[in-house]
Amino acid sequence: MARIGILTSGGDCPGLNAVIRACVLRGIRGHKDEFLGLLDGWRGVVEQNAIELDWKSVRGIAKLGGTILGTSRTSPFDDGGTVQKVVASLRSMRLDALIVIGGEGTLTVAKMLSDEGVRIIGVPKTVDNDISATDYTFGFDTAVEIATEAIDRLKTTGESHHRCMIAEVMGRHVGWIALHAGMATSAHAILIPEQNATIDEICDWVGKPFQRGRPPLIVVAEGFVPEGMTRAHSARGLDAFSRPRLGGIGEFLAPTIEERTGIETRSTTLGHIQRGGVPSASDRVLATRLGMAAVDAAHDEDWGQMVAVRSTEIVRVDLSEAIGQLKTVPQSRYDEALTLFG
Repeated sequence: MARIGILTSGGDCPGLNAVIRACVLRGIRGHKDEFLGLLDGWRGVVEQNAIELDWKSVRGIAKLGGTILGTSRTSPFDDGGTVQKVVASLRSMRLDALIVIGGEGTLTVAKMLSDEGVRIIGVPKTVDNDISATDYTFGFDTAVEIATEAIDRLKTTGESHHRCMIAEVMGRHVGWIALHAGMATSAHAILIPEQNATIDEICDWVGKPFQRGRPPLIVVAEGFVPEGMTRAHSARGLDAFSRPRLGGIGEFLAPTIEERTGIETRSTTLGHIQRGGVPSASDRVLATRLGMAAVDAAHDEDWGQMVAVRSTEIVRVDLSEAIGQLKTVPQSRYDEALTLFG
């Protein structure tokens, strides 16, 4: 029996509530645990703002998008925060351990705290599918499904007006969403951060299908950098981590393509709708399995570990494997898609 805290931190993601539910049910039914839900990520730790979680409070939440605990991009080390203050806060709330659900930034903080003796188990979360220690992250499948449905809709209006349509999807550093959604929708070009492409190449990929009577379709990740540019397109300042707020590469490309090819071109940015709404069945299952595995790892006192998926199995890996190196789209996967361009 243990008293375990759960927090969700960073960007929201379909499947978070399924993890929370699985943790609570596994812990209560299997180990008679008590659970405390820390509100708004690490901010809940710092401010000791939390709610009790029992089986009634997680009933029916697996199908809900977002997170019932709220989230933020707060770090416990902001404004003079220290490991000692985090430890004191956890002791004040009588917590024996933490289950931390988040992406690379969140897991980096978890690793730092774990190294100082805080009992932590990590659960990977990101729609971008860019955590290197796991084959897949929940939220990715949902994001691809949402993007695919939206792009299918764009294609029909493109066909009606004989236009080139550009769909801009999420992907700051990696192009997994663009690759999967682009292949699913038979895109004539898929532009991702891992690969360079010149404007001439892009216009060639656009021109070929148009000559065959097909409305060209481009899927571009927000972090794509055209050859000749030194960094990803950004015109909206910096975020909470002093990173450029990406977005708008589609709008940047559209007039250039139209000018060079003479093909009317329109761009749509899908933005946050990709990580909103209900999780797919696949993401609900994966999130549930990861949640149960996290509680089991805690009771095995396998601290400093992250639960991950390898092939179809749930495994444990050191938190150090989850941070520092992003899982990018390999050349072989891009080459498969490249065969279909134009």
